[in-house]
Amino acid sequence: MKTTLVLLAIAAAAAARPQGPQDAYITRYDNDNTGFGGYSFNVETSDGFRHEQTGELRSPGTDDEALVMRGSYSYVGPDGVTYTVIYVADENGFQPEGEHLPASAGVKKLGIPAAAQASLIGGGLG
Repeated sequence: MKTTLVLLAIAAAAAARPQGPQDAYITRYDNDNTGFGGYSFNVETSDGFRHEQTGELRSPGTDDEALVMRGSYSYVGPDGVTYTVIYVADENGFQPEGEHLPASAGVKKLGIPAAAQASLIGGGLG
């Protein structure tokens, strides 16, 4: 009887120990992916991480076909603050927004100067 109580006390102490980031586990997972027309998912973990995303195929079967994803994720930083990123990812690249992100962090299409384009296709720089 005494041995059983000691083993139960050890098991309770092990279960009650503080959990570090390496001990995070999934607390919620929703997924809707029929394979036609788009998808969505939502996942949350015990350490405060959350990610939700939807996706759809734009202009299927054409030269302009592109997968468009919209979503957000958030996490608790080492400073205890929850950071959130809202994003779109499409034919223009990954475009994040968040209060903690500098304005230059967003991906924009970069124009290639005409002289550089000419050089790349063999037209010289002049």
